[in-house]
Amino acid sequence: MFKFFKKFFDYNEKELARLRKKVEEVNTLEDKARKLKEEEFKKETEKLKQSAESSENKLAELLPWSFALVREAARRVLNQRHYDVQILAGIALHEGKIVEQKTGEGKTLSSITALYLNALVDKGAHLVTVNDYLARRDAGWMGGVFHLLGLTTSAIISEKSYIFDFNHTDSEAQDWRLSHLREASRKEAYLADITYGINSEFGFDYLRDNMNSSSAELVQRDYYFAVIDEADSILIDEARTPHIISAPYDEDTSRYYKYAQLVKRLDAKTDYIVDEKLRTANLTEAGIKTIESALGVANIYEKDFDTLFHTEAALKANALFKLDKDYIVKDNQVIIVDEFTGRLLYGRRFSEGLHQAIEAKENVAIQRESRTLATVSLQNYFRMYKKLAGMTGTAATEAEEFNKIYKCDVVAVPTHRPMIRKDVSDLIYKTERGKFNAVVEDIAENYQKGRPVLVGTTSIEKNEHLSRLLKQKGIPHELLNAKNHEREAMIIANAGKKGSITVATNMAGRGVDIILGGETPSNSKVQSPKSKVEYGKKIKEWQRSHDEVVSLGGLKVIGTERHESRRIDNQLRGRSGRQGDPGESLFYVALDDDLMRIFGGEQISKLMTFFKFPEDQSLTHPMVSKAIEQAQVKVEGFNFDIRKHLVDFDDVLNKQRDIIYTLRRKILTLPEKDKDKFKETILGIFQEEVNVLVNAQLSVEGILTKENSEKLEKEFNLIFDLRSKELDKYVKDKNAENLVNYLNGRIEKEYREKENELGEKMWTDVARIIFLATIDKFWTEHLTAIDDLREGINLRGYAQMDPLVEYKNEAYSMFEKLLGEINFEATRRLFKIKVETRRGVSVRQKSEKDQPMQFKSAARVDPYSQAAQKQGVTSMQSNIPSGQIIPPIEDAHPHIHSDNQQPLSNNQSPTTDNQIGFRVNLPGQVKKKPGRNDPCWCGSGKKYKKCHLLSDSV
Repeated sequence: MFKFFKKFFDYNEKELARLRKKVEEVNTLEDKARKLKEEEFKKETEKLKQSAESSENKLAELLPWSFALVREAARRVLNQRHYDVQILAGIALHEGKIVEQKTGEGKTLSSITALYLNALVDKGAHLVTVNDYLARRDAGWMGGVFHLLGLTTSAIISEKSYIFDFNHTDSEAQDWRLSHLREASRKEAYLADITYGINSEFGFDYLRDNMNSSSAELVQRDYYFAVIDEADSILIDEARTPHIISAPYDEDTSRYYKYAQLVKRLDAKTDYIVDEKLRTANLTEAGIKTIESALGVANIYEKDFDTLFHTEAALKANALFKLDKDYIVKDNQVIIVDEFTGRLLYGRRFSEGLHQAIEAKENVAIQRESRTLATVSLQNYFRMYKKLAGMTGTAATEAEEFNKIYKCDVVAVPTHRPMIRKDVSDLIYKTERGKFNAVVEDIAENYQKGRPVLVGTTSIEKNEHLSRLLKQKGIPHELLNAKNHEREAMIIANAGKKGSITVATNMAGRGVDIILGGETPSNSKVQSPKSKVEYGKKIKEWQRSHDEVVSLGGLKVIGTERHESRRIDNQLRGRSGRQGDPGESLFYVALDDDLMRIFGGEQISKLMTFFKFPEDQSLTHPMVSKAIEQAQVKVEGFNFDIRKHLVDFDDVLNKQRDIIYTLRRKILTLPEKDKDKFKETILGIFQEEVNVLVNAQLSVEGILTKENSEKLEKEFNLIFDLRSKELDKYVKDKNAENLVNYLNGRIEKEYREKENELGEKMWTDVARIIFLATIDKFWTEHLTAIDDLREGINLRGYAQMDPLVEYKNEAYSMFEKLLGEINFEATRRLFKIKVETRRGVSVRQKSEKDQPMQFKSAARVDPYSQAAQKQGVTSMQSNIPSGQIIPPIEDAHPHIHSDNQQPLSNNQSPTTDNQIGFRVNLPGQVKKKPGRNDPCWCGSGKKYKKCHLLSDSV
């Protein structure tokens, strides 16, 4: 680890020297840019676009002049000129590096140079950030600069999308930076040259696009260039959390309440063992007997899997997950709290019944377990970009991970002014009570002086505990945690005022500067002479407050606990000492803090007990600080190994997803682009299926026997009518190639007949619908099967097998079967279709009249809400109001029925009066499949997902 850091710093110096030379090239063009008239900026952009479109490799040549243009545009629009270090950061971003810039160094301004340059290629440049506020603020703030340069800017947030429109003014906007943002469609937002958005929406829009049934509803375009703001948070902290679109299973939730009450009877000392490091809770022999006695069974492991499943989920919920630390209860719902930011993660749910168990523990309404319809991890989503870059205040400690997983090098950019913040050595206390008493005394002392203090806590529980202590002491303060995050930006912006005391969960308020003396007055509405005078007075007043706080020593940051990651601690320290301001940071540590207790505070605890240290006396010693750092390094290494391990497993599914989504996109878009190519693709799939079916019935010598010809006849009768007489000829001549050619000819003939019967346009639409529905059906089942495979694959390690190798082999076999099932089902369904028209309108006439054919349903009236409600689709990461989820195929498409299904009765009304009202009824869908947690159909007593789900799926 330490050798790596030495190499990193050597590399960093070399990179900075190289980048400074390029900065000089930009500086030499500054005077030229200053001579431009405002209308000339757009003309310069057009010239640059023409050069960039001829060859992407020319961007490096265009960089100096592009950066000079952006620097001058920002100076004119925002009255902010890029410092050399910000230009240097922009060059590094353009080259696809992770840039470390300290808090207050202007990351937002640094990024626009790289975004502008890469937007010239006309493939879209994305800036990804962590929350809705920052996405909107930065799009509105920087939108004026891009507008002057002739580029469009948009913002994508949880429920809406916006375009920067200089001719639009929102008079109700609370922040002047948001006044020119006009609501727009998702598609329009992605078509903008520069798109700001939150990470979750980029991921979910990708999934929605790959679930849509119409190419007109696709919103995303090329994955060309992305800058990840707060890269450590998105690419590392959030990397383990997959984005999932899911639909609920039908299951009885009452058992969760029963087991929640049952585990409360267990004795924490004798009935179960908790491993906080690995986050596991396991029953002891005594605990097993207690459960068996309460349930009246002889052996919980033999009764059925459902008993064990609910017991383990309830035990984890009770022993490992704490209210106001891991989650809160709000509006009768259990909402997860982000361990890194302290923010509420609305819409995200724990998997494998754990969230339901927590809901039962807190006695709130239980939401049913869900099945996965589509999923992608942030790691795999962002690795799709041709060029990925990032910026954050703390990246050096994670440089190895950025390099190994994302192939991105880290460059630490120096500050514009020297850092003069004083970082004080940790103060260690024997107990948490002694530590908090000392923290309160420190806060009180600084409050008396008028010095602003920011206090960081690791959980809502400790946040509120410290607030109660301060109230008892009579110290006024602002409390910031997930429960009142709506005021976050305002609280953080004023945290630098004289006498301000702010108690916040760690990392809250990222992206908002804490300015000494409070937020600087805005000059956006300064136009008249009178307003200029008033603005001048406000500036002088602010400057006086700023200087007063500087004289008191600047902002003091107090950490009440060391985090598992040094990076998180450094982010808290970084709230102080921005842009050369004075400041101070100090951490208070107790030996019963989670980090010290779990990862190595025993020796120090014994030492303090031996010397009879009182709980209110602190210890400061290099040995103690080293022990804390070693504990953090140990945890960081442990977590990195977990993430790397997960990437190895995720890569398997990622390759499969890429193949399926590529096939799906091809089927979705080809009918509009190239009907002949679409027909060729479909026939190619049919011919592949013919080969598979014939080869399966050939003997070892490659001959079709009479017995096997009968089997082949049955197989093909599921697709089209095939008589035994037709096959007798090929049994006699023993030529399999002739048989394949004959059957391929029959397939093409059947295809042409359907096409002539229905009309080319309708037949193409029907084929598209059937193929998409088949792909979605089997892909969803495959995802469930893969989840269950992955859940138990580590057990192979006990048989001296490598779980990863076994997982790859099993997943490959399952995927091969998946592709075979898709081909067979799509072929069978398509050729068994008959179309029934209504009101005496022939199918041929109607399809020719409506060009192209539009399939509508009630579910599509409001694509952002009703479609999702129709299917009961929810997201485990966020509520998904935007994009479109495919409605159930029975309700979404024309009335198409197979030979073994009945058409709609005459008294059923069509979907609309001016179109053919019809619905898809597909063969083989009569039998209802059990839910994952239902008893298996075989009668084993096990859960379906632990018994026959895997074999049924493949």
